Amino acid sequence: MKRRSGRSSRPPRLPRFGTGGPLVSSRSADLLIARAVRRGGPWLAVLTATALTGAAADLLVPAALGRALDAVVRTSPDLPETVAVAALLAGLVVVCDALGVLAAGVSGARAAQWLRTRVVTHTLSAGTGMTRHLAPGEIVTRAGVNVEEAGRTPEAVVTAATLVIPSAGSVVALALIDPWLAVTLVAGLLLIVAVLRAFMRKTTAASGGYQEAQGQIAGMLVGALAGARTISAAGTEDREAARVLAPLPRLRAQGLALWRLQARAGVQAAVVVPLLEIAVLAVGGLRLSAGDLTVGELLAAARYVVLGAGLGSALGYAARIARARSAAQRLEQLFAVPPPAYGSRPLPPGPGTLELRDVTVRADGVRLLSGISFVVPGGTCTAVVGRSGSGKSSLAAVAGRLADPEQGVVLLDGVPLREIGREPLRRAVGYAFERPALFGRTLGEAVGFGLPAHDENNDENTVPPDTVRAAAVAACADPFVRRLPLGYATPVEEAPMSGGEIQRIGLARAFAQAGRVLILDDAMSSLDTVTERQVGRALTGSLADRTRLVVAHRVTTAAQADQVVWLEDGRVRAIGTHERLWADPGYRAVFQAPVFQEQEAS
Repeated sequence: MKRRSGRSSRPPRLPRFGTGGPLVSSRSADLLIARAVRRGGPWLAVLTATALTGAAADLLVPAALGRALDAVVRTSPDLPETVAVAALLAGLVVVCDALGVLAAGVSGARAAQWLRTRVVTHTLSAGTGMTRHLAPGEIVTRAGVNVEEAGRTPEAVVTAATLVIPSAGSVVALALIDPWLAVTLVAGLLLIVAVLRAFMRKTTAASGGYQEAQGQIAGMLVGALAGARTISAAGTEDREAARVLAPLPRLRAQGLALWRLQARAGVQAAVVVPLLEIAVLAVGGLRLSAGDLTVGELLAAARYVVLGAGLGSALGYAARIARARSAAQRLEQLFAVPPPAYGSRPLPPGPGTLELRDVTVRADGVRLLSGISFVVPGGTCTAVVGRSGSGKSSLAAVAGRLADPEQGVVLLDGVPLREIGREPLRRAVGYAFERPALFGRTLGEAVGFGLPAHDENNDENTVPPDTVRAAAVAACADPFVRRLPLGYATPVEEAPMSGGEIQRIGLARAFAQAGRVLILDDAMSSLDTVTERQVGRALTGSLADRTRLVVAHRVTTAAQADQVVWLEDGRVRAIGTHERLWADPGYRAVFQAPVFQEQEAS
């Protein structure tokens, strides 16, 4: 077959993929966390202010208590003032803690909201590019559990950062009281920092494994729920439960590893902190006996060493940050899948001529289509036939740009699909699928889903009912919809529909949306013979002004087409009319025997 040469139009370079999705760096995850923290809004400022104020008050409380104690010992006349100052500082600490809890909750919720909005929007924009590499359950887990874990970052980051202030301030305060006390505290703090650093590194890795196992279970569970009827009919509930829960031992192992890490770090901190306090108090006692410290200064020193050693309490916040980092890395894997980039060229007037030039499609290293070239003249119908796995659905996907080819170009009325804007392209091309998903509150909204909506007499935007009705009539959906008590106002979830009736609603939606090109990807497989013939008459009648590309499995559908593209192993084996190709035994073998007998009888 002679192929027309054309300019190759390559899609953007995709990221490299591993077993859990695209490979991303830890730096990109840290940048995502930083952006999420900033989305805390004004409440992040409140959280920061209360944390800083509370930390400063914590630093001042020991000195105030020490002065009050010295005033009691010396019966100083300013005793009431010193006690009042200590009480005010203690009250300020309580108020800051209360405001900090509120600000942490609100800022975390805002960060999670921003992350979830971005994840959902990006996932839907990437479309099939996302689901090609990650299971739906895995994506849902990341949009749910991982977003929540990353959303707790503002509190963990701010609180962990402000813990440095009491520690650093305690060192300075002890240096002012006695340099030897400060030296002792610094030595202990260095040990605590070493413990925290090792804990963060190991916990981040273990958290990633735990979250990956969670995602695997969720992914397999979603798949099992989609086939719940098949599982029940086969009586394999126990076997499927075991398959879904197969990653459970790994999940348990990763969870135990996290607990062991936290327990080990907790024990280390529990040993270092008391020893540090004892060491500082021992040095302070020696300095007191030598007359270099007062009783009040020793009390202040004891309080400061507790504040300084409070850096060990950052262990819990370090664990949160570690989990947030691994969660953010899993979210970044979603963002690494690029959505299709649309051009800005308008679609010129034309009959809807669709042309594929040397189109090659790969998925996960497997070649699905290779060097496909043909033209669907405007206003004609082309049937795509072939055995299972020959590449029919891949061809249907690239023809309307649900996916981009690795090589080659697809043109609509002479314009490459990548150069057309999103809105004009989606208004020009309508799709119907084998298992359509119905969106919208009512059946009328499901038919008009995706169409520009307007209603001058109503506050709500709705698709004109004439458009919905005409599309439903063409798809043979109007009779059964009007038999329902509420007709087109029937809620989708309350409409008792068979598989064929759902397909007819999906066909009606495609008919309403297709301005120039209508692509049916095995969209009539559940229709009975009579209904299929009625829809076929609509395709050659009221819809004859649109270009139609139909993935066909039945002889009757192929026989009604103007031309047939016969695919085999991802390549075009032949193009011609059904009558001419019927002479080839290989072409006849594509169709199932019962349908073949029906064709023979006709």
